[in-house]
Parts: sequence; structure tokens; C-alpha cells
Amino acid sequence: MGGPLSSEKEAARRSEPRSTTISPTIGLVNTQHFQNGPRWAVIGIFLILFFGALYLVASFILPVILAVLFALVMSPIVRFMRRRLRIWEPISAGMLVVGSLMALVLGFYMLSDPITNLVNNAPRYASAVDSELRAMRDRLNRFQTAQQEVQKAASADKTKVPQPDKPQEVIVKNPGLLDNATQALPQILASIAFSLIFLFFLLSSGDLFYSKLVRAMPTLSDKKRALHIAHDIERELSRYLFTITLINVCLGIAVGTCLWWVGMPTPIVFGALATLLNFIPYLGSLMGMALVGVIALADFGSVSEALVPVLLYLACTTMEGQFLTPMIVGRRLEMNAAAVFLSVAFWGWIWGVVGMFLAVPLMVCIKVFASYIEPLAAFGDFLSAEQPRHPDEDDD
Repeated sequence: MGGPLSSEKEAARRSEPRSTTISPTIGLVNTQHFQNGPRWAVIGIFLILFFGALYLVASFILPVILAVLFALVMSPIVRFMRRRLRIWEPISAGMLVVGSLMALVLGFYMLSDPITNLVNNAPRYASAVDSELRAMRDRLNRFQTAQQEVQKAASADKTKVPQPDKPQEVIVKNPGLLDNATQALPQILASIAFSLIFLFFLLSSGDLFYSKLVRAMPTLSDKKRALHIAHDIERELSRYLFTITLINVCLGIAVGTCLWWVGMPTPIVFGALATLLNFIPYLGSLMGMALVGVIALADFGSVSEALVPVLLYLACTTMEGQFLTPMIVGRRLEMNAAAVFLSVAFWGWIWGVVGMFLAVPLMVCIKVFASYIEPLAAFGDFLSAEQPRHPDEDDD
């Protein structure tokens, strides 16, 4: 009797659907790693595609970013003219855009003749640098004379092997600096025109962006947070760019005066270049000193005399970077030096010189945004130069 019943139970057990349970202790399935792994992989792929797209569409996205940054800076002016002076936003926006265009044209007109003289003298500057490098190379070759004499003495006893004919050299002449500038000029003018037109539309819209932002947020707390982020970015960026522009103008005047005092040609050009290049932290001053050194070497003829304007340039930038800027800007807007350098190098790698100019303003925006988002708080602390105080340090 037991045999048929047991066989029936065995058949019923085999016909039932099986469910396999894996114990989490044996380590075959890890739910946390299984869920987090694909998420980080998707984030990494997204970042690669995102920065690749920024590189490919640089000719379009750079004018847009420039217009947005200038709109953030000029929006308080438009708002002030509407509330206090009762001027309609499109009129005030048109006045600001036309004023910006006139400033660009006036600056280009004032600097066109000195820049033309520098470009025309570029072959002379290159020849001076080449002769100096050749002289340094000759000095270094003296240390290798003994080794060369030994090699010649050792090879004198060997049978001379007929050498093949020397191949004919073909020199390919690359386009000059003026040719490259002429080719790039239409694209530069088109980008400037696009930025100014887009800037006009952004400024003439008034507070439309803020109203759209409030409508897009689902909850009241999100609406308040979004408005705080937008207003803080506008305020901090306006304060930073206005302060840094004022400091850089003063630096340009100081550099131009010092170079005029030592007899450098076209000091007004070097003052303007010092003003512009100082918007690029660290690398801008190095590029300015290198350019001053090259032209001073061609004009003065000796390295010792050429070092004088370079040292004056270094002294002006050191005073500005170590004393003037920290005193005026304050600790609140200071950035982590390592993060600033990485940002300048990264955006310069993606967008060239324009990316270097935009590196710090973009960092200001990211820092303000990260300060309101809890998961990004650590990243915001990394960008800031302020050192957080811990309770343990206070107790000590």
C-alpha cells in the first residue's frame, strides 16, 4: 500500500512549479550592487556623450552660453530701469545691447593700429626668439664636443662606406597668421552677432524666465528653492564679474603704465591684453608674460634687458592675485585653486581659449547650484575655498 501512495506523491511533487530561493549569505546575488551598477554605468555613458556633444557643437553653444552669462549680469540693470525709471524692457535691452556693440567696435578701432604693427613685426619677433634659442643650443652643444670627438676618432679607422644621395627637401609653406585670422573672421563676426541678438531677446523678456520656472516646479518648496537658486546665481555671478572686471581694468592700466615706463612698444595693447588674459586664472598671466618676453627680447636684444618688463608684469599680477583680489572679492566668492586650475584646463581642452574665459563663471554657477542640492553639497564644498569647521576642531 505504501508503494503506490508514495509514487503518487512523488508524481504530484514533480508536477508542481518549482521556485528556487538563493540565500543571500552565499554571495551569488547582491541586490545593492545589481541595482547600483547599471545606474552608474548609465551616468558615465551620459557624461561621455554630454561632453562629447559640447565639443562637437561648440560653434553653436558658445554664443548661447555667452549670451546667457551676460543676460544674468545685465538683468538687474534692466529690472532697475523698469521699476525706477519706468523704461520698457525691450527699450532698456536694446540700449544695453547697442552699448555693448559700440564698446566692442570702439575697442577694436582703438587697438587696430597697434595690433597691426605687432602682427607686421611678427617675423622679426620670431627671428629674435629663434636666434636666442640657437645661441642656447650652441652653448649646450659644447658639453657634447668631447663625446663627438671620441666617436669621430673611433670611426676614422673604419672603411668608409659610400653614402646614398641626400634626398631633396620639400618645404610646405603654411598659411600665415593674417591668412588664418581672415578665414576665421566671418565665423567670429557671426558668433558675436548671434550672441547679441540672443542677448536682446533674453533681456527684453524681463522676468518671464522666473515665472516659467515657478510654473514648472511641482511643489511649493521646489518653487522656492528654484527661485532662490536662480536669484543667487544672478546675484553672485553679477557681483563676481563686475568685481573681477574692475580689478582687471586696474591691472591693465598698471601693466600698461609699467611697460610704457621701461620703453616697451605699444603699451596700450599689452594693457588691454593683461585685462583680458587675467580673466583666465593662472594661465592668463603666464601667456601675458611670455608674449611680453618675446617682444621685449626682439626690441631690447638681450635676455637681461628683456627680463625687466617680464618681472614688472609678474609683480603686477602677483600684487593683484595675492592681495587685491582676496581683499575685494572676499572669502565667499573665492574658489579652490586646484578646482579652478582643473576647470580652466578642462574647458580650455573642450572649447579652446573661449572655454578658459568661461571656466570660472561656470564654476560660480555650479557652486551656487550645488549649495542648494543636498547630494551635491560635498562637490560644492570642494569648489569653495572656505574650510568647513568641524565640532571636533572647536573642542580642541
